[in-house]
Amino acid sequence: MSNKIKSEDINRIIWQACDTFRGVIDPSQYKDYILVMLFLKYVSDTYTEKYEAHLKKYDGDIARAQRAMASERFIVPEHSHFDALYDKRNEPNIGELIDIALADLEDANREKLTSSDGAGIFRNISFNSSNLGDKKDKNSRLKTLLTDFNKLDLRPSALDGQDVLGDTYEFLISNFASDAGKKAGEFYTPKEVSTVLARLTKSKPGARIYDPTCGSASLLIKAGQEVGDPNFSLYGQEANGSTWALAVMNMFLHGFDNASIRWGDTLRNPKHTEGDNLMKFDTVVANPPFSLDKWGQEEAEDDKYNRFNRGVPPKSKGDWAFILHMIESAYEDTGIVGVVVPHGVLFRGSAEGRIRKRVIEDNLLDAVIGLPANLFFGTGIPAAILIFNKAKDKRTETLFIDASEEYLNGKNQNILADKHIDHIVETYSRFREGEIKPGIVEDKYSYIATLSEMKENEYNLNIPRYVDTFEEEAEIDITEVQTEISKLENDLADVRSKMQEYLKELSL
Repeated sequence: MSNKIKSEDINRIIWQACDTFRGVIDPSQYKDYILVMLFLKYVSDTYTEKYEAHLKKYDGDIARAQRAMASERFIVPEHSHFDALYDKRNEPNIGELIDIALADLEDANREKLTSSDGAGIFRNISFNSSNLGDKKDKNSRLKTLLTDFNKLDLRPSALDGQDVLGDTYEFLISNFASDAGKKAGEFYTPKEVSTVLARLTKSKPGARIYDPTCGSASLLIKAGQEVGDPNFSLYGQEANGSTWALAVMNMFLHGFDNASIRWGDTLRNPKHTEGDNLMKFDTVVANPPFSLDKWGQEEAEDDKYNRFNRGVPPKSKGDWAFILHMIESAYEDTGIVGVVVPHGVLFRGSAEGRIRKRVIEDNLLDAVIGLPANLFFGTGIPAAILIFNKAKDKRTETLFIDASEEYLNGKNQNILADKHIDHIVETYSRFREGEIKPGIVEDKYSYIATLSEMKENEYNLNIPRYVDTFEEEAEIDITEVQTEISKLENDLADVRSKMQEYLKELSL
């Protein structure tokens, strides 16, 4: 029987550690303290195990072992090591010591732990912050936090597989999202939705995969894992500094050390470029912020990457801005794009209607998939997935799927079960392979529309226009209803008659 540490073992201890902060600061804030400490403990334990292996290899020669450590994944200064901080847990300035440790860890690993413009992943967090209470309370909380994490053995040899820590990270981020609601949910795509999107856009070995609004990178990681081969590269960009830091740590905890995760506003300043052009990718996936206001319309007219040649979206609705960026970021003739959108994207008029018309006429739209309501943290509104395919060739049809009624009821959110995901993916795969013809594919579930049908509908993609989910009401037997009404009227007359008798008796 294996004594290796499993995700659930780590999850249990770390969720207890969260109690240190509950009721003191908002969950959307204390997630950073917990996740940073998890990352520090992992890096420290990995460093220790590697150092001990080198020391054994070189027969206890400390100088040679230390030289060998210079080429390991991370360089950990002695005072930045978790064990050094744990040993000082009773110090009156422990918050300051943790901050110094993180800053120096960052400095020792600048290429990995800082953005291209020099900002470090720990820049938005301070363990010496007054948010953690007055000095006495803060020191007590930090001591408890260090003590809780000291129970964890995160050496690679102790863990039950490569994905254990990555799974723990995902567990924490998803729980913070449900615990904190919308504020923390902004950066998290539920794993079932990530799975659907990753499977629908499944990349081949060697692929470049990109998420322009990557959040904590859960979706991007899932898209990579779906390849089924370690030969792929991951690229992402995130506008929120704290969330970008989570994404960078998430990549390391999943073992994707070479992922390129940039910090910045993708629409105003895309960071993945080659020369004067956007970098191109085999697969582009995203769950952008819904209907983003003030997304940068004023700069779009003069966009040097020509992303808005099909039209400029309205100032208060950035959905199509993200979609157009994604389409332009995909390789010509081969690229595939998968994006989660609010339903308004399918039918809103004016500028959005004109953009939609151009995209459809350019034969880019492959599928429109309606998802159940209440899948996402912080919003109950239903969303849809759009698939754009630059390799459609002569095929001009578009698949419509109404998956809105296929889900399990969860405690806080609805859940897509494996069978529901399989249903969506298998229907799309059959469509991609040309196995099904235009028209109804599956009654009340899927339909293949021709370009001329979409044109007749004035390029409106509202799913009920294509997938008829109307349920006929059962026929009413008029004679039976009249008989029932007569019976009820007779019963009512009897009741009234008895009431009159009772009233007469009472008045005597």
